[in-house]
Amino acid sequence: MTTKDSVHSMAILLGPVLQFLGIQANRWCVSVLVVTDAAAAPKLQCTALAAPLTLLCTLQSGASVWRAALSVLQGAAPQRVTYSVDGKSNAIHVPAAGESPRMAYASCNGFSSPSLMKGVVDKNALWTRLMNLHLGRERINGRSFGPYHVLMLGGDQVYTDTFWQDPTCPDIAAWSQLPRDQRRKTPWSAAMQTQVTAFFENLYLTKWSQLEVAQTLASLPGVMMWDDHDIFDGWGSYPLEDHDCPVYQGVFAIAKTCFAVFQRQSLVGTPLPSTLAGQGAFTAGYRMGPVGLLALDMRSERSPERKRAGNLQSAQVMSEASWTAAYQWLDAQKDMRHLVLMSSIPVVHPSFELLEKMLGVLPGQQELEDDLRDHWTSAAHRAERLRLIHRLFACSKDQSCRVTVVSGDVHVAAVGVLESRRDRADSNAQVINQVTSSGIVHTPSVAMARYFLEQACLQVETVDRGITAAMYEFPTTSRRIIGARNFLTLEPDAMDDPAQRLWVNWWVENEAEPSSKVIHPVR
Repeated sequence: MTTKDSVHSMAILLGPVLQFLGIQANRWCVSVLVVTDAAAAPKLQCTALAAPLTLLCTLQSGASVWRAALSVLQGAAPQRVTYSVDGKSNAIHVPAAGESPRMAYASCNGFSSPSLMKGVVDKNALWTRLMNLHLGRERINGRSFGPYHVLMLGGDQVYTDTFWQDPTCPDIAAWSQLPRDQRRKTPWSAAMQTQVTAFFENLYLTKWSQLEVAQTLASLPGVMMWDDHDIFDGWGSYPLEDHDCPVYQGVFAIAKTCFAVFQRQSLVGTPLPSTLAGQGAFTAGYRMGPVGLLALDMRSERSPERKRAGNLQSAQVMSEASWTAAYQWLDAQKDMRHLVLMSSIPVVHPSFELLEKMLGVLPGQQELEDDLRDHWTSAAHRAERLRLIHRLFACSKDQSCRVTVVSGDVHVAAVGVLESRRDRADSNAQVINQVTSSGIVHTPSVAMARYFLEQACLQVETVDRGITAAMYEFPTTSRRIIGARNFLTLEPDAMDDPAQRLWVNWWVENEAEPSSKVIHPVR
């Protein structure tokens, strides 16, 4: 998606990339990111209120990163709003005031190793299908889907893992060959900083400029939250001596800067309006009519257990400050009928201990182990997970609000359900649904790994007294996991429909029709 402008003598290296900023003063707010090879700003034109593109930062390569904000006053009817960057037009769709948005969700936009690309005929086939649905080009049984208002990207928007052996990072490759004890003591060097920064910047520019990806990012305002591969595989779950070593921390700092610039369209330390106050991470909350969207940052503060002030501090996914900010946001919501919680790793998933027993006899076990070793169900995170589950049930009860968790990471599609009978006088349980979609590009685990995972999914977990977690059969199948590439769309009933249901559609590769699940509001 590189274009040459005859007037400015400038090449667009990336963009436009849209980000959803939330609704402010009844205005649907979006930011636009463009990267160019020159110091002259591209020209942004829009039929809505828009500020000109201004310089956000300059990359190490010398490329300029430009950002602008545009906003649309929501009215009684949905709107289609056009904008252009240096004459190339795109459009966004804005829901009517008070209307529930139509959203899409995807994760795992890449491959964790080059070998996994083998046998993939069209790596971006599902990006193409998502765009076709958005534009109304695909009709199923006479019905069209979309257009979509928000694109949730739940993690692994880029896969960085090859930098350890990439020829452009020779100092890192040499470090990787050192004995482990020596690696932990080796300082982070200026050469490493330069090489890894160049690798990360080029990765974003290259991967997001692919035609199918670029078209979608220019048309659907994103809510992006990172996961481990946006940093490197397993970040936050390595032994403390590795986690804290200079090289790991140096790579993390670069990944964080790039995540802030490309995925959050901001600078580290200058949070956007949607980012929750009182935290040092990127957790963000949005209200769209009766729908709340809470995107948890589960990587910025993730760390293994450590000793502080002579006491052993347990491993954490998020800090207490970040949890407090998230719960305060939840408590402040009024008239929220449906909460969508973005959790990059599934809250409901087979326990790590159960799968670990199977992994010893499992061909291809390493890939599955990488996916599972830092999951919510691992022993290190169970207490933190339990507090989250209790708070979600409390939110559902106190606000008469349906809670749905959307998740990815595990390279399968699945349905999980949390049920609580703790506070019920009748036989009906409180229910929280989890819908998992992964990946839009990454391939599924090998067949035998999926077989063992399927067996593990038959187990019902007792989370706490009166609370269970289970994997349910996937819609229209007798299986609990679907081993094929996929993405999700979330389609609410029309505003005037008294049912006010949410239709969750999985779009699975090589399947003509979506697999659908309906989620009813709390009555």
